[in-house]
Amino acid sequence: MPAMHRAARFPMTPTPALPPAFSCRPPLARRQGPQRAAAPRAHPALAAVLLLIALLLQGCGVLPGRGGGDEATASAAASAVQGDADAAPRERHAFTVEVQAEDDDLRELLEKHLEIQRYRQLDDLELAEVSRLMVAAEANARNLLATQGYFTPQLTLELIDVPEDRDSPHRVRIRVEPGERTQVEAVQVDFAGPIATDADARAQREYIRNGWNLSPGSAFTQQSWDNAKTLGLRALTARRFPTGSVQFSRADVDADRGRARLSVTYQSGPAYRFGALEVRGAERYDPDGARRIARVPTGEVYDQQQLLDAQQRLASSGYYDSVFLTLDTDKGLPTFAPVIAQVREAPFQKVVLGVGFTTDNGPRVSVDHIHNRMPVLGWRAVSRLSVDRDTQLLNTTWTSLPGENGWRWGALGELKKEQAGTYDVNSGRVRYGLSKAGDHIDYATFLQYDYAENVGEGAPPSAAALSVNWHWTGRYFDDAANPRRGWGLALELGAGYALSGQRLPFTRAYARFLGVVPLGRAQSGETALDARRSRLAFRAELGGVVARESARIPSTLLFLTGGDATVRGYSYRQIGTLDAAGATVAGRYLAVASAEWQRPVVWNGKRTDWESVVFVDAGAVADKASELNKFKVGVGVGARWASPVGPVQADLAYGVDVKKFRLHLRLGFSF
Repeated sequence: MPAMHRAARFPMTPTPALPPAFSCRPPLARRQGPQRAAAPRAHPALAAVLLLIALLLQGCGVLPGRGGGDEATASAAASAVQGDADAAPRERHAFTVEVQAEDDDLRELLEKHLEIQRYRQLDDLELAEVSRLMVAAEANARNLLATQGYFTPQLTLELIDVPEDRDSPHRVRIRVEPGERTQVEAVQVDFAGPIATDADARAQREYIRNGWNLSPGSAFTQQSWDNAKTLGLRALTARRFPTGSVQFSRADVDADRGRARLSVTYQSGPAYRFGALEVRGAERYDPDGARRIARVPTGEVYDQQQLLDAQQRLASSGYYDSVFLTLDTDKGLPTFAPVIAQVREAPFQKVVLGVGFTTDNGPRVSVDHIHNRMPVLGWRAVSRLSVDRDTQLLNTTWTSLPGENGWRWGALGELKKEQAGTYDVNSGRVRYGLSKAGDHIDYATFLQYDYAENVGEGAPPSAAALSVNWHWTGRYFDDAANPRRGWGLALELGAGYALSGQRLPFTRAYARFLGVVPLGRAQSGETALDARRSRLAFRAELGGVVARESARIPSTLLFLTGGDATVRGYSYRQIGTLDAAGATVAGRYLAVASAEWQRPVVWNGKRTDWESVVFVDAGAVADKASELNKFKVGVGVGARWASPVGPVQADLAYGVDVKKFRLHLRLGFSF
């Protein structure tokens, strides 16, 4: 029974009646005797006089009063208004609730969720009623503390009189000593349904058991218990068993020992396989084209990630404004469940205006025109005009729908004016070939014509070339937008002829690599990709053009480096070779290396959306492979912000060779 002190009750003093506002009214008429049976007929002149008197009497309310005139009237009216304000009832509470606990989280929990808080505004509660509420509040507080793993708390409840506080004459004080927090002693994860006996699902069973994040030794709370069951269910329904559920769960808590034994059984339901894709909402574009773009792996076991990848391919194709893919578990057999694509199609044509900014090229404006079904060909065309500080670009890219094998035809035409080294370069490019985009690997094979004219005093001569090229790009990151681990590799091979001057053959090779390696080992209760761990990011580029020294190769096929994404601390594409006049020009060989330490910023024990980085970059360009030893080095620090539109990167780098600081800003990640 909570300790109680007797409270003194004070009757409320009635509010005194306010004096009436100043008014003017006619005197009461004398009492008349009994009326005669028939009243005499009024004379018209008398009626007019009576009417005039009535009008005068009605207007007397606005006449000046005796001894004060208008000022007296205003004063009386103001007094009435002030009296009404003083008479307004003040908000009264029957009691207030005060929670005393050393743990601020527990104090806030009780202050926010105790049921007794709902009754404190009832100012007519008797002491007996408040006492009953306090008894219920004690049980309520114990239940709330149990959700945080405290099953043996010491609670002291007091009812204190506060006679000097007329608005809340009583205070309910709750002192909390939570005691020892319960820890998980043992966990048992079982399965029911086909997953329990399916040999192919063995790896999935082990993954769910090993990935259980409320392991023995962890603090037990209701939230962590619910989260652990939910994460296990997600791992179950993410592959093979989309209709899985929690069949049974139990948490046996030994309050005296402060230990909890957990058990859960997952019911898998039947194993599902992908069926055919059904497109709903298609009007403008061929549903068969959507099927070839989505590439749903019909006949294979259900995998939620593959479904999301197919949805992303459709959404990024440009043919649809919105796409939502679901597995229909209500129709058909589990061995061939239809995949429903609910789409909203994009219009045939649209214009997109864009603005941007980079420290490499300054502010940028662009205009894109998109035609999703060109006349005659039926291909998709994307044409762009882009202008920034150093580059003006006009290009158009045409692509067909992919065939049954995933390959699609494409063509590109481009005109560009840009600063490359010390000179301006006017260039043109035409390309035609095949490409294929896979889940992790992209391919491209094409025939390409290049033309480049260097502009400026002493500039190298113009050059043109025709080449056959092959590109291969593999991406194996955990997150395509903001990777925390994984690697990517891009390879380019080309062979062709220089068409300016002597027609000499050449070969071109280029490779680019990025690897992200987590540091440290996961602690108890953490996943393998725990975001608190720091990471190392390694980046490298190698390129070379092999040809006779007299071969005139277009500068757009040669190499320059420097800038936000290459060697920080130097201007964009300003690291190259030096010609006879001492000007910077593109070279035939390239080498770039970078190492970056990325560390998430933790504030008050919680990971924020910010990361700090420390980096060192180095790059070199030369006309001979043996001369790739004069590296330009940049070192610096930076910050990363995981914004809603993508990672924002800000780096302050010092160029060791130029002995200057340079700020680099970038939005987004791409490889």
